[in-house]
This record gives sequence, structure tokens and C-alpha cells, in this order.
Amino acid sequence: MTISRRYFLKTTGLSLFGAGFVPSFLRRTAFAAEQPGRKKTLVAIFQRGAADGLNIVVPFGEKNYHALRPTIAIPEPSQRSDSGLSALDLDGFFGLHPSLASLKPLFDARQLAIIHAAGSPDSTRSHFDAQDYMESATPGVKSTPDGWLNRFLQGGPHTDATPFRAVAFAASTPRTMMGAAPCLCTQDLQGFHFAGNANQQGRGVRLLASAFEEMYASASDRLLSSTARDTFEAISTLQRMQIGVYQPENGAEYPRGPLGKSLQQIAQLIKSGVGLEVAFAEVGGWDNHVNEGGVTGQLANRLKDFGDSLAAFHKDMGDRMADITVLTMSEFGRTARENGNRGTDHGHAHAMFVLGGPVKGGKVYGDWPGLKYHQLHEGRDLALTTDFRDVFAEVAMRHLGVEDPAGIFPGYAVSPARFRGFLG
Repeated sequence: MTISRRYFLKTTGLSLFGAGFVPSFLRRTAFAAEQPGRKKTLVAIFQRGAADGLNIVVPFGEKNYHALRPTIAIPEPSQRSDSGLSALDLDGFFGLHPSLASLKPLFDARQLAIIHAAGSPDSTRSHFDAQDYMESATPGVKSTPDGWLNRFLQGGPHTDATPFRAVAFAASTPRTMMGAAPCLCTQDLQGFHFAGNANQQGRGVRLLASAFEEMYASASDRLLSSTARDTFEAISTLQRMQIGVYQPENGAEYPRGPLGKSLQQIAQLIKSGVGLEVAFAEVGGWDNHVNEGGVTGQLANRLKDFGDSLAAFHKDMGDRMADITVLTMSEFGRTARENGNRGTDHGHAHAMFVLGGPVKGGKVYGDWPGLKYHQLHEGRDLALTTDFRDVFAEVAMRHLGVEDPAGIFPGYAVSPARFRGFLG
């Protein structure tokens, strides 16, 4: 049996990026699994497509909200739509979309914080540019070579780091994880397994192992040969974890969509003690120019899966959430006024969620700018009052333990005085 490097990567669904990949990872992975102490973990979730923060965290106390959205506005808690649904009251002014009902108990338990009117100071309405700016954490600068999470991973000595320190669940390495620090990228950890019963899977592994050794045995590039061996050993490690037979704890049931699957596999990696420190997942479908819907419809369906996935992860992790922070983001929000197609167009500020044990939840953070015409950004969008870099920096410093964030946010003077205080 012969096998090409391209075929190997395609078959396994694995990509390993970054320089300085250490061949002795298997020893470090075992070391990480044996340690009784737990690492602090960040789970970053990107809502690609520009999520409508005004219908996700509803400012029902703002008179102009309903006037701007005559057909898609979410009714205030004291009212009911034809379906009997309305906003879930958070503090008398803001409410959650009713499809996020699974997150309301977490807000009430102060495990969920929300930062509203947050986002990028750059005014671009291009999905591509805005995502790039947010993931690089350099708004308006296209030449930044790496992502903010990779810059975090580059900082300080990490002699006990494993290849599972940074894992991205995406079709290709996301911009935020690009850089010199290694990152494992895959759409599904089950892609490392072969179809069929256990005996067939074992036979497939042995055949692939033999072909892989043949392919790299005579490699003249020592680094290439070592990286190849590490790659195969990483696959073997994941196979021993039995990804496909994972049983969530505490009665948690993950939705069957891509986000639910990604969060379930992140949960298994954390519980397996393989040294996971930063995880990334993404979910699309937020670009609702036409028929966005209100309490029901496109956005409502997307939010149901989103909220239930986050709630399932929180329930599954149980006490482990004390060491985990989940951070959500989107490249920008939507227009304050609905368009002629009962949808919304590309906007500016939006709402970010922070979930976890360290979070000082039960509060909507940020300065509310208002929705009167003169208060809107460019006369059409929710104005920005919290720079996303201040949210990222608060997570980096107060959860991940970064002492000097200057290298993570080039060109930006991070100041704790601007932090919203959603982390202790």
C-alpha cells in the first residue's frame, strides 16, 4: 500500500500548523493527563455572518426599537406575539430572544454575562475584512501576519505544552489561530477514525501506519520526518480516546448541529486531560438580509441551536466550568431598521456573550448608546461603546493570566480602566 502526504491529510481530516513542533509530544500529552491540576481554558466561538445583536439581546425598554422593526421586533415581556412568545426579561430593559430560553437560567445564576453595543471601531461592512480585523485584533490593518489567539499562544515558555494545547474546529485554520504557535485544526475529531467496526478500524490504522512509515522512513528532512511521526501519533492518541462513544455528563444533550458537535468534542478533550488551553469553534448562518423573522423564523431557529449548544456544554462540564470561559463574537451587527425584505443589512455594534465559572454574570454590561436617529452610527446602526479588544484583553488577563497584553494587541494601548468588569 502506498499513500501520498495529501491523501493522508485528506483521509485523517487533520492539519497541524506552526513552527517548532516538538517531536516528544506523546510524553508531554501523557504528562498532562496525569496531572491533578486543571488548566484554564478559553473556548472562543465565532458567529460568522454578522449576528443581529438587537434581536438576540433585545432592548425592549428602548421606545425606538419597535418603531424601527415593525415586523421583526421581539415583543417586550409583558406582551405576547401570535405564537405566545416574547422577550425573556433580564433586567427590566434588556431581554433575551425567546429561542435562548436555555441560557436564561445561566444568566439568573450569574454564569452568563453579556456585553452589548460591542464590536470593532472599524466601519467596514465587508464580512471578510471585518472577520479578519477581529481575528487579528488589529481593526483597519490588513497586513497583520498572525491572529490574536496565536500571539497569546506564542507568549512565554511552554515546555509542557502538547499538540492539543490549541484546537480549532473549522474547515481550515481560522485567522485567529494563524501564526508561529502550533494549532491542530479539524472539522470533526471523528474524522480520525475509520468507518466500520472496531476490528476494521484497527486494521485500517495498522495499514495506514505501515504506509506512513514507508512514506517517511527515508525522509532527508529530519523536521518533516519528526512532524509526520507526531501527526500519526496524535491520531492514535485521539483514537484511544474513543471520540465516537463519548457520554456527556449531568444529563446534558448536545444539539446535532455543527456547533453542538464541536462543543461536545471540546468537552471530551478537556475531560481527557490532554492539555487543551484554547479551543475555537465557528457557526455560520447569521447573514439575514431577507425574512429574518422575529420570535420565529430563520434567526429564531439559529438561536435555538446556538443557545442549546452553549447550555449543553455548560451542563456537561459541571464543576469544571470554574476553569473555563466561553467567549462569543461576530464580525459586526445588523442595521437598527429592518429593510424592505423583512430582514436586516450589515451594521456595526452587536452583543457578545461570556459564559463560565469565573464570570460575574447576571448583568448586561456596557453603555447603551440609544436608537434615536442622531444616536445611531452613520444614522443606521447600533453605535459602538465597547471595543472588542477590551473584551478580549479582559479575558486574556483575568482568565488566562496574561500579565502584559501589549504583544497580543499590537498598536493598541490596553487599559484595565476600560474593562467592563465581567471577570473577577
